Amino acid sequence: MNKQYTVWPVGKLPKEWQRPELDLIKEKGYNWKDPREVIDIFEKKVAKFAGSKYAVAVDCCSHGLFLCMKYLRCKGTITIPKRTYVSTPQQIIHAGCEVKFEDLKWSGVYQLKPYPIWDGAVRWQKDMFVGDDALQVVSFQIKKRVPIGRGGIVMTNNKQVYDWLKYASYDGRDLTKQYMDDSFKMLGWHFYMTPEDAARGILLMDQIPEHNEDTGNSDTYSDLSNTEIFKNQPFI
Repeated sequence: MNKQYTVWPVGKLPKEWQRPELDLIKEKGYNWKDPREVIDIFEKKVAKFAGSKYAVAVDCCSHGLFLCMKYLRCKGTITIPKRTYVSTPQQIIHAGCEVKFEDLKWSGVYQLKPYPIWDGAVRWQKDMFVGDDALQVVSFQIKKRVPIGRGGIVMTNNKQVYDWLKYASYDGRDLTKQYMDDSFKMLGWHFYMTPEDAARGILLMDQIPEHNEDTGNSDTYSDLSNTEIFKNQPFI
């Protein structure tokens, strides 16, 4: 980080009202000067754990999937299991595509076919990244193995994808620059993860086992293929 962020926290809250995570990770030996550096620490920690070269933290898994589809400029029909969480087909439609449901048994992770996008919201395992050109998204919702409360992360081996996602998830901003010095490289979305949530993720990762059962599969969710809102495609 080239320049210091605005003094933290701006609201000058009494210490007992502030979220403790940023101080707690310092006490555990994590070093940072600018709170935004905590997000980078978390991303690198997840990438190393998962087996990917890069990771980009976002505010939720659903938005991670959406950004992956926007990066790949997805068009046409995307096929997913008929038994999954309802947000995934919604994000497909929001991204400008149509949904096709298939009867598929799955656990932990599945592909948004034909694209190399993988919804891994309910998997948390050492070396869980599927590899190659995959864009794999994890969830940190409260019921997941790393229960930050809200959040997600996109794993990739592609530096170009990583760079695009870093801009796209934070309003097109270059976080190595002061706001007034930024010329805003691209149109982005307000999908970033906060430093406090990233710090909570770091704390949780340090105590959660490396190997866990998947928290979801094709038996966990209802059949969406006969749901009225998805029968009336396209909405776009």
